Amino acid sequence: MLMNFVISSSMKKIQMVDLKGQYNKIKEVVDASVLEVLDSTAYINGPRVHQFQKNLENYLGVKHVIPCANGTDALQIAMMGLGLQPGDEVITADFTFAATVEVIALLQLTPVLVDVDPVTFNIDVDAIKKAITPKTKAIVPVHLFGMCANMEAIMEIAKSHNLFVIEDNAQAIGSTYTYSDGTKAKAGTIGDVASTSFFPSKNLGCYGDGGAIFTNNDELAHTIRGIVNHGMYERYHHDVVGVNSRLDSIQAAILDIKLERLDSYNRARQVAARAYNKAFENQENIIVPTGKTVCSGICSDCDCHVFHQYTLRVKNVDRDALVKHLNEQGIPCGVYYPIPLHRQKAYVDDRYNESDFPVTNQLVKEVISLPMHTELDAEQIAFITSTVINFVNS
Repeated sequence: MLMNFVISSSMKKIQMVDLKGQYNKIKEVVDASVLEVLDSTAYINGPRVHQFQKNLENYLGVKHVIPCANGTDALQIAMMGLGLQPGDEVITADFTFAATVEVIALLQLTPVLVDVDPVTFNIDVDAIKKAITPKTKAIVPVHLFGMCANMEAIMEIAKSHNLFVIEDNAQAIGSTYTYSDGTKAKAGTIGDVASTSFFPSKNLGCYGDGGAIFTNNDELAHTIRGIVNHGMYERYHHDVVGVNSRLDSIQAAILDIKLERLDSYNRARQVAARAYNKAFENQENIIVPTGKTVCSGICSDCDCHVFHQYTLRVKNVDRDALVKHLNEQGIPCGVYYPIPLHRQKAYVDDRYNESDFPVTNQLVKEVISLPMHTELDAEQIAFITSTVINFVNS
């Protein structure tokens, strides 16, 4: 059924991520905080960094947050802190951004890519089990697009094989995982260690680059604090091999302001996602992202999905033609991700067979991400969804 939608002259321009609109609502307090840092001249590792660190620890319910320069550094430093050695195998998902596997390769570890679940897009638990060898040392579940991976099952596998679990939480900060017994934990606080990114477009984003590592392990936290600062615990005493990766005070001040609003930001994304899902009801060629069947399958709402991206699967549709059509209508969209990691030139490996990745190979042909941010309104969503439905049914 074709839908008619008339664009009103007052409809705001549709953005993939409306950072300007979000900033305008907090401009006064952000500007004041930035000026405060400038006035203090405590630009690196200043009081605002420590304040943000403590506030994020309290929000997550985790013992240690170690801020750093960006999300990729966070993941690399987490692996360095665990003492993984060249040749150790690290299992992760084939369907994700390259940073996840990039740091594994940089540390001369051996990436082992496995397929993902067709509903959640997260790493497939059965595929993890099949990929474990005597050389396996760690699993990196990616909470893709804002949805928690099946952490209860992953932790059980890790425990039975004595493996580390490193959560890549770059897209899911604020997401809540629910165990089969009904208890809950924030994404990034379940594994041995986790990393996150504060890239501007993230649910909790700064106005530049930033990242952090989370852990409840006191000894690991101590090691990581040295790594992020050239391996120093005391100035000019280098106890471990380190890097230079620190969150600057201006970004920490901005993040602290936005952290206070993170839950409301995530709720706004969830409201937009439910509106999208409602509009796409009964569209047999459109598969919407789930808001319920996550965690252990008992979630009453979508608190386990914070919709960093709103990603559809389109069936029996020319996805690339749909992208072109949406762009022509002034609707930005994205394809995350068009090429699986096992086919990327940098990560091609004779160990992989195409038959190992049936879900990923299908997803890269079908996925399309629609605008998703805190400033979306009902009129914009109606225009976006009607445009998609008209194309799919034409």
